[in-house]
Amino acid sequence: MKPEPLELTGADNNRLAADIRGTHGHPVILLHGGGQTRHAWAATAQRLAMAGMRAITVDMRGHGESEWVESGHYRFADFGRDAAALIRQVATMFHEAPSGVGASLGGLSFLAAEAEQGPLLEALVLVDIVPLMNMDGVARIRGFMRSKVDEGFGSLEEAADAIAAYLPHRKRPASLDGLKKNLRRCDDGRYRWHWDPAFYSGEYAVSRDGDSYMRRLDDALCGLHPPVLLVRGMNSELVDEETAREVASRIPRGQYTDVAGAGHMVAGDKNDVFCAAILEFLGGQPS
Repeated sequence: MKPEPLELTGADNNRLAADIRGTHGHPVILLHGGGQTRHAWAATAQRLAMAGMRAITVDMRGHGESEWVESGHYRFADFGRDAAALIRQVATMFHEAPSGVGASLGGLSFLAAEAEQGPLLEALVLVDIVPLMNMDGVARIRGFMRSKVDEGFGSLEEAADAIAAYLPHRKRPASLDGLKKNLRRCDDGRYRWHWDPAFYSGEYAVSRDGDSYMRRLDDALCGLHPPVLLVRGMNSELVDEETAREVASRIPRGQYTDVAGAGHMVAGDKNDVFCAAILEFLGGQPS
């Protein structure tokens, strides 16, 4: 099912690039993790569309083909404001409240939208993310993402080698075509990640006031309106099982499931199992 381009707008009138798959059915917005692009959801969006839903994948502010915000505002609250704006636009477009599927930063963005401006969503899937994460795991991910921000990579093969070393459990893809969508070739001929460096290093970077904001989101869990499914990768470096179960128990209509053999990148590690779990939760017809 071929994706069709869709242009949406963030809370600061910032342009957000998006794709939509499916011509009918319940709308589902998919938000990627920090440093990724909407293309991380390609296989999942295809499955949702085949199951009778409209799957809308979005490049978050400063990522992929979406606009880099001049103000440099990339705090969690800024992504939350964008998520609320997206939900309202999609609801107006299709005359019903959409559901949301958010991985890592995308999940926190949906949580922020619901906590501060909700109720907005019909249902929410949090993919391997809770507000109070394992900070050792966070440091490892941030270290990998920052390691080549300035220098970049000399080739796609070099970038693929770096990813393979970071994710040794994942089978290395035969083609590098997918990797091209997560990198941009700069004027000096080197490849750099497809996100604004200010996302991590600017005055209003994602980490600014992050600890206090995460505590606020954690306190807000008990007041969430939509049903929420927390999907954890069984080998996650960010979310341990005890924490995941405790978080789900505090959400009024919270559910929890583990995906065996998956790490933090659940949808990329075990997409078939992941899709089966979220389709059952969202009420789609199996493809």
